[in-house]
Amino acid sequence: MAAQRHQDIPMSMLSANYLKTNATSHTWPFGAVAELIDNAYDPDVNAKKLLINVEPIRGSECLTFTDNGNGMDSDTIHKMLSFGFSDKQTINGHVPVGLYGNGFKSGSMRLGKDAIVFTKNGTTMCVGLLSQSYLENIKAKQIVLPIITYCQKSRRKKDQSKASLNAIMKHSLFCTDWELLEQLDAITGEHGTRVIIWNLRKTFNGQTEFDFDEDENDIRILVDIMNTPCKTQKTKVTLEQSEPQCKSSLRAYCSILYLEPRMEIILRGQKVITQLFSKSLSNIEKYTYKPRFLTIEKIPITFGKNAENMEQYGIMMYHKNRLIKAYERVGCQRKVRVLHLLHHAGILHLYLYRQVTQVWG
Repeated sequence: MAAQRHQDIPMSMLSANYLKTNATSHTWPFGAVAELIDNAYDPDVNAKKLLINVEPIRGSECLTFTDNGNGMDSDTIHKMLSFGFSDKQTINGHVPVGLYGNGFKSGSMRLGKDAIVFTKNGTTMCVGLLSQSYLENIKAKQIVLPIITYCQKSRRKKDQSKASLNAIMKHSLFCTDWELLEQLDAITGEHGTRVIIWNLRKTFNGQTEFDFDEDENDIRILVDIMNTPCKTQKTKVTLEQSEPQCKSSLRAYCSILYLEPRMEIILRGQKVITQLFSKSLSNIEKYTYKPRFLTIEKIPITFGKNAENMEQYGIMMYHKNRLIKAYERVGCQRKVRVLHLLHHAGILHLYLYRQVTQVWG
């Protein structure tokens, strides 16, 4: 396989296997979901509403993400499906979460083997395929990205889209031009993007890691309670009574995903009610911290008790308005509670930390 060259110097190549390798950066599936939510939230898209659904398409259970943001043209969707391209900037105080041009690839390929993107920006409509199955079928050595471009007004394809159209109709869930246009029409309004992910990741016993059935308005995570492949019994992540709901419920996770929400999230037909974490605490105290070894602004820290469940405690860490770590226990929070420590001066705080929720924004 000959390498592309720049001024007779070989250029770097990217193996098709990297889609799978890159997805392993997400050990927790909701972290992968958050990458797709961030794409709609960031100021370059600036969506006001995001719909997350589970839809059956041609016998496949699919995750869909549909926003009413700015949409993309062919050049932008090509960069989105490629690696390392990001020109996101802060707009009117709205700081982007994404920075390195990798989130969509790692997130979508962690959730499933195949993803297709439909987008329109008022002038053009585009369809792009990012598919491990497609690359395996054509025995690709490098990542190939079929992309179709339509004129939004006339709904006609551009001439260079023929080969991509054939590839998408052969290797995706949509077999006709009409079916592709139907998915573009599912984006209400003149602007927006719709992502469909299928061949969802499965556990060793052949079942998806998500539970779509227990709550028709939620998506929950399942974990296998048996350690051997021959067992198939499953249970909910909420094995411990004190386990925070955001660990196993996408609805609960989305409700605290952003410290100051800018976008409405509709999960399986029902609006996610935002939980303003810092306002849900009791006995609140606020501090600021400035590391001596870093030239950064002071970091605000809010301490308070979790009024709903005292057994749920830890650090809620936000960066660029987005939750990075939830209920992360540090220091004395990891230790078994010892009541006699209350009698020691200066250690009372340690005991209080055992029972507070801390919001770090």
